[in-house]
Amino acid sequence: MKPFRMLGRSIRDAFKSVIRNFSLSLASISCITITLIIVAIAIIASFNVQNFTKEIERDMTIVVFLENDATEEDVESVKGKIEKINNVDNYKFQSKVDVKKQMQAESEVFNRVLDEWEDDESPLKDTFQVKVKEIENIGKTAKQIQSIEKVSVVRYGEGMVDKMVTAFASIEKVTYGIVIALVIVTVFLIINTIKLTISARKREISIMRLVGASNFTIKTPFIVEGMILGLFGSIVPIIISTYGYLAFYNHFDGYLFSELIQLIKPEPFIYTTSLIVLVIGILVGMIGSASAVKKYLKV
Repeated sequence: MKPFRMLGRSIRDAFKSVIRNFSLSLASISCITITLIIVAIAIIASFNVQNFTKEIERDMTIVVFLENDATEEDVESVKGKIEKINNVDNYKFQSKVDVKKQMQAESEVFNRVLDEWEDDESPLKDTFQVKVKEIENIGKTAKQIQSIEKVSVVRYGEGMVDKMVTAFASIEKVTYGIVIALVIVTVFLIINTIKLTISARKREISIMRLVGASNFTIKTPFIVEGMILGLFGSIVPIIISTYGYLAFYNHFDGYLFSELIQLIKPEPFIYTTSLIVLVIGILVGMIGSASAVKKYLKV
């Protein structure tokens, strides 16, 4: 029961301290608020960039053309061998008859030209549209499929896809780097602001040491106070990021510039972002306070 009483007393003292040192607390909260707004925007942008790249990667397809004389048995054989390739996620088969009907439906010109050919005379080929699990290995997977008997041609946008994969990997690294850099800057700014707040109260800490208070007893209220400052400082960034993203998403109907670039749906994304911002605020507040008060506890 004693630890709970101490924690309750620390929380009470922390709230009293925030109110008693209101101007200094307000400075810390303002610093936390401003920096966390920037961090929240960076997190939202980072997640959306990654979502866009993942959507593009999911749409990349290997198109497999079979030889004209491939029989139903050959199709089943190719299908079985494609299924055994580790990197294959799923596939869709289209017979030359289905391809013909699709092309005729899409264009009147194709309809007239293809209508003159019987199914057994058609130059079209049976095809497989293959999706892969790891886009980085799409080239290797295409080569494995190409080696299967009765496979005529394999196409996946060679060259362009490889460049896109490299670009996407770079984009992910850059976005991660930006968020991490902003979080580090945020921690640095908040810690230094809280240090100034606690520095102004070093006399209070010295008195507590003189009356025999333990380091734990002295530190706990300050750490709780840092947590409270981080909590209060997170409120405005959470409100701005939540309602700001909702307004942004609705204004652009879920797309940015074109339907190709889809934004992440607000729910549960805004809740995840809010939780991340809240955790960052509380943690840096606690770390800042613990770091600052530690300086004055050295014997």
